Amino acid sequence: MYAGEHAAGTEFVIGPLFLTTGVSAFDLIIGLLLGNLLAVLSWRFLTAEIAVKYRLTLYYQLEKIVGKNLVTVYNLANGILFCFLAGAMITVSATAVGIPFDMEMPKLTDTMPNGITWIIIVLAIGAVISIIAAKGYETVSKAANYMSPIIVLAFLASGIVALRDLDVNSFSDFWNIWGEGSEPFPGQIKYTFWHVAIWSWFANAAMHVGMSDLSVFRFAKKASSGWTTAAGMYVGHYMAWIAAALLYAVYLESAEAQAALAGGNAPNVAPGPLAYNALGIFGAIAVVLAGWTTANPTIYRAGLAFQAIIPKTSTFWVTIIAGSVATLAGLFPAFAMKLLDFVALYGFILAPMGAIIVFEHFYGKKANIILDYAEKMNMKFNRAVFWAWAISFGLCYGISVYFDVFLSFMTLPAWLLCGVLFLFMSKKKVATV
Repeated sequence: MYAGEHAAGTEFVIGPLFLTTGVSAFDLIIGLLLGNLLAVLSWRFLTAEIAVKYRLTLYYQLEKIVGKNLVTVYNLANGILFCFLAGAMITVSATAVGIPFDMEMPKLTDTMPNGITWIIIVLAIGAVISIIAAKGYETVSKAANYMSPIIVLAFLASGIVALRDLDVNSFSDFWNIWGEGSEPFPGQIKYTFWHVAIWSWFANAAMHVGMSDLSVFRFAKKASSGWTTAAGMYVGHYMAWIAAALLYAVYLESAEAQAALAGGNAPNVAPGPLAYNALGIFGAIAVVLAGWTTANPTIYRAGLAFQAIIPKTSTFWVTIIAGSVATLAGLFPAFAMKLLDFVALYGFILAPMGAIIVFEHFYGKKANIILDYAEKMNMKFNRAVFWAWAISFGLCYGISVYFDVFLSFMTLPAWLLCGVLFLFMSKKKVATV
């Protein structure tokens, strides 16, 4: 499951985007090794550990601590962010579907739709994905499991073909593709070793330190099942990212890309044409499948988050609502072209809520707070949790903006601060009960 879920549509975009940041070979290859290891350790010793003890979904675990109304606020944020992520995947699929129509591909700096062909293709893909997610999710999820090996194979084949096209005959040739790095492309920031390591650690912050994958690991026989996430990190977030980066490296040698760079513009990052140039029709189909299999469950998850807010609405219609929001987001290429920034923001917003669960589990008794406070006090809105999240989010985001600090660097401080403030405020609250 993890190997398939993390070798998906996003990987076709993230790999090339690393190249646009001018990253060096050491910073990329070793930075990804470290960052993905930290992610696996987070799943193993935090998410899986807590999941097998309580065996609850994230939402029910949160509700016991923070109250139903505050979980509703969390669900709204979660659902909207899921929609934007699904929208980026619709964008990815559209770059492949648009190839036969000679569609103008979105540029790295594009934020708005670039033409009527783009709009029609995105709306058509979004409509089909939304309806299938709403009516036949079980079938789609089964199909996704069958498609995953094909997508993984496509990434591997893409990397091998790209190495041939780049005339790589030794490890030193491979290393020299990135070498000592370069200046970032126009509109991008320069990534160092720590940018790569910390970003890749927190690319799935909402899932591990944010505890979203409690819902998955509650079915595990033991916490050691958390090690299986390494399949996702090192197949998807290592091999697939590097393979996609190699595809972009091939494109950068083309006359079109060189002309763009000479004119002071960033060359396009369009996954469809990149994969098509390497693998022909199989590459284009792989991009469509990768975007499809990512967008479908993401829209379904967003629908479930919205259904918690409007429980009387059927699953079908909340999924259609989620799909409509995702499709509208897909019209705007910025969500895909700025995927590094969006993923950093996504984790930054949702991860601190996971700190509430982690800190209560490991330190709640030592801090002498009432565990599952909202449930025991019949409370629907735990103010201690809200203020812990609001202060940590506001302070760390403000530092990021004011001092121009890379947002992923602030995810861990925000997470730790939220957990500490929660314990402190809960202890003060107990003293007044």
